[in-house]
Amino acid sequence: MENLTMLTDLYQFTMMQGYLVNGCRNKEAVFDVFFRTLPYKGGYALAAGLEQVVEYIENLNFTEEDLAYLRSLNLFDDDFIEELRNFHFHGDIDAVPEGTAVFPYEPLIRIKGRIFETQLVETAILNLINFETLIATKASRVMAAADGGQVMEFGLRRAQGPDAGVLGARAAFIGGCQSTSNVLAGKRYDIPVSGTQAHSWIQCFPSELEAFRAYARTFPDGCILLVDTYNVLESGLPNAIKVGLELEAEGHHFLGIRLDSGDLTYLSKESRRMLDEAGLKDTIIVGSNDLDENTIFAILAQGAPIDAWGVGTHLITSKDSPSLGGVYKLVAEGEAGVFHPCLKVSENITKITNPGIKKIVRFYDQAGKAMADVIALEDEVFTTGKPLMIFDPIQTWKRKTLMNFRTRELLVPVFRGGKRVYELPKLKDIQTYARNELDTLWDEVKRLTNPHRYIVDLSTNLFDLKNQLLLTINEGIKANNHQEEVEHDVDR
Repeated sequence: MENLTMLTDLYQFTMMQGYLVNGCRNKEAVFDVFFRTLPYKGGYALAAGLEQVVEYIENLNFTEEDLAYLRSLNLFDDDFIEELRNFHFHGDIDAVPEGTAVFPYEPLIRIKGRIFETQLVETAILNLINFETLIATKASRVMAAADGGQVMEFGLRRAQGPDAGVLGARAAFIGGCQSTSNVLAGKRYDIPVSGTQAHSWIQCFPSELEAFRAYARTFPDGCILLVDTYNVLESGLPNAIKVGLELEAEGHHFLGIRLDSGDLTYLSKESRRMLDEAGLKDTIIVGSNDLDENTIFAILAQGAPIDAWGVGTHLITSKDSPSLGGVYKLVAEGEAGVFHPCLKVSENITKITNPGIKKIVRFYDQAGKAMADVIALEDEVFTTGKPLMIFDPIQTWKRKTLMNFRTRELLVPVFRGGKRVYELPKLKDIQTYARNELDTLWDEVKRLTNPHRYIVDLSTNLFDLKNQLLLTINEGIKANNHQEEVEHDVDR
């Protein structure tokens, strides 16, 4: 991975210099990364991008070229530039593993350390986590719609740049896609690659039949023929059947056909009938053409016998929900390892942060299904076997008592004192973990439309702390306003 140290917003640097100038060199801080709204109006998200965050943190350092550029901006003094010359991350990071099902307001990553260091990493961490989490979630929805069918990620040519194409293919694999058309992603992340031929292949030969035969000769044991260049039912499919039978007679297995335009439901039904009547019952039908989870769900609901799907633009660009909206918020500050909770207040209740150093505890029933998550303070303990009453932090009358539960803390240590303590899993293992994670969610939560809302509550201790801080801040504002009024009267 290339060095992304300079992948940040300018105001991170101006704030960092401000910390040094104003005596905050040793001030420490804790930041949470979280999002407020689920994408796609869905019921869950799949965390992704942690591996790239780890690589970013491990490679954080400023080159002389970087420092020369920053100096050329005429914004920064020499002491600040010298501080950057020896910059390394020395803090602690905890995160949910990639592939974990996550929900609004839950800290996906928790960063603790000197504020000079924790401030810098905000932009890059959000960039990496927001994008890959979004695409992994989209892919998992496509997989759910495909209902066991194979899904191939085909989006590279429509991705917003090479990095999005490669990391998007990685995230799509975490979300469940079995392969990608992206050869660089296949090489870099050991993702199976797949593909057939374009319409240009067919057009380059004197006839469609000759094009099919040429492809079959070249790839006799991997032959899927694109049948919609001219006319699917009157030309493409009859020619594909002819070539398929020739392959079978030569001892090869004809894999199948791909439909890339037209009414996929009707064409796939007719194609299946014609293939079966020709004795090619083991061939598969691949569907493509600007697909997303909703289209796939509708096509299958009409009985389309499509076995595999090539999904491109809508997946790699997350076309219907183009950003996750993850944020990076200060939740505690201190010095010498002693921290005090802090709070961002807003007139919009959804933008008031949850203070303090926190963890996520997931509660499971005896069958292994996730019942609820509780965002709690770091030192809280929940006793298995003892009933626990939880409540909605906004609509506090909504209460639920959890019984006979087992628990799991979702945040795991990744860095301690700037040293990585987490072993990065292989991508295939992350995909398996993500699949198992989704199995713990009820089907109602995973429903594509109008999903059931999964419970995420605050612990009683965190709820009380938040409200106490709100009262303290409001009283402080009133006291300041009163003092200003008194001073104004004296001046008069």
